[in-house]
Amino acid sequence: MPLYETVIIARQDISTQQVETLTENMSSFITDGGGTVAKVENWCLRNLAYKIKKNRKGHYVLLNLDTPVDAMKEMERNLRLNEDVLRHMTIKVEELEEGDSVMLQSRSTRPERRRDSEEDGDDAKPAKASDDDDDAEKTTDEGEE
Repeated sequence: MPLYETVIIARQDISTQQVETLTENMSSFITDGGGTVAKVENWCLRNLAYKIKKNRKGHYVLLNLDTPVDAMKEMERNLRLNEDVLRHMTIKVEELEEGDSVMLQSRSTRPERRRDSEEDGDDAKPAKASDDDDDAEKTTDEGEE
C-alpha cells in the first residue's frame, strides 16, 4: 500500500481534547478503509506564518499512514468538510520516518545544517581549459583554410 504523511492544522480556539477527537476520527477513516496509522504526532499550538480565517495560531498534527488510495481520499474529503480544520496537506513518501519528526526533536539533537558556501567551496576556482585543448582548436582552424 502507498505511504503518506498528512499534516493537519486545526483552529486555535478548540481544546486539545477536541484536536485528539478530530485525529481519532480521521484515523478511523483510514483503519475502516483497510489501512494503518503508523504514527500520530501532536505538535501543539504553533504560530502560523500568516492569518488563516482570522487565526494567528493553529494546532498542528502529523499522521504517518499506510493506506489504500480510496481511504485517503475519504479522509481528505472529511478534512475539507470539517470546520475546525484550517489547512491540511498530504504527501506520498517512499518510506515513513522512524522516531520523532524534526519538529519534535530538540535543537541539540538535530543534525547540523551545512551552509551553501561550505557546500560549494568558495575557495575553489572555476576549472580552466588545458593548453592542449587550445592547441587542438588552433590546429583544426588552420586545417580548414
